[in-house]
Amino acid sequence: MVSEHIRFNVEASTLATRDGFGRALVELGEKDPRVVVLCSDVAESTRVADFKEKFPERYIELGVAEQNLVTVAAGFANYGKIPFVAAYAVFSPGRNWEQIRTTIAINNFPVKIAGAHAGVTVGPDGATHQALEDIAMMRVLPNMTIVSPCDEEEAYKATLAAASHEGPVYIRLSREVSPAITTEKTKFEIGKSVPLWTSEKPQVAIFTTGPMAHNALLAAKELEKDIAVSVINIHTIKPLDIDAVVAEAKRAGAVVTVEDHQIVGCLGSTIAEVLAQCCPTPMEFVGVHDSFGQSGTPKELIEHYGMGVSHIVAAVRKANGRRTSSVWKIFRN
Repeated sequence: MVSEHIRFNVEASTLATRDGFGRALVELGEKDPRVVVLCSDVAESTRVADFKEKFPERYIELGVAEQNLVTVAAGFANYGKIPFVAAYAVFSPGRNWEQIRTTIAINNFPVKIAGAHAGVTVGPDGATHQALEDIAMMRVLPNMTIVSPCDEEEAYKATLAAASHEGPVYIRLSREVSPAITTEKTKFEIGKSVPLWTSEKPQVAIFTTGPMAHNALLAAKELEKDIAVSVINIHTIKPLDIDAVVAEAKRAGAVVTVEDHQIVGCLGSTIAEVLAQCCPTPMEFVGVHDSFGQSGTPKELIEHYGMGVSHIVAAVRKANGRRTSSVWKIFRN
């Protein structure tokens, strides 16, 4: 069943996670004069245009120069500001990873990096603009916190939380509108997971991140008379909510991860690393399998790359089959 303070809408809302980011920036600008925004000529697309209009003296346009973007932001942070930088994820961190590493991460500066238009749901923009590697790139950096919100409301809360969080934060944002899942009452804390669907005795735990959470919920609904599952929103990839992941994996006995990203280096890899150390568990991975994107509608691409509801259902069935196999029972005992 759907968890408390979670809503389960079949239709998409009119908002994307990038809209929650833009909404929060204006609120932060009103509350804290230290907040500044730097952008790479994509103010409208990344939803920082409202901040630019309201606080023009605290908005810096760097143009198409992403390496310079984060280096200047590091300088602002060094002098007590709270800089947010906004660009497309394929260019930040895709183009400026070395500058992020050297000027921000090594110094543990509180720069907040928004990578917009991430995942295949960018759609017609095609492979060159579909960031499918960005979380893997950022996860390897010491001091870096990574947040991947599931809807507009959660992106809003994540942005507010990032402003007061010590050290650098990477916020992954989508272009496509997505269903509203969380509400104003849904708790958000960096590093803490959020149950979306609960079962008394789950047979499979589904861990998901970003707007793919909605497909995970649809899969849970389809499976509810057949296989008991839990769905957990891992909005913070780093630091991972290890206690919750291990507890749910032990409770269920099998795990499926769901993400709009390469399965290497993102949510699936993160959870597999933890479970390998704490409680080896049968796992299936729903995401992009070692492939670049291509042009198409978001819905077409989600299906093409095996991240649709039917694919999640199939992964759950496979994981459940492995959980009940005689070989695995012997290993577990």
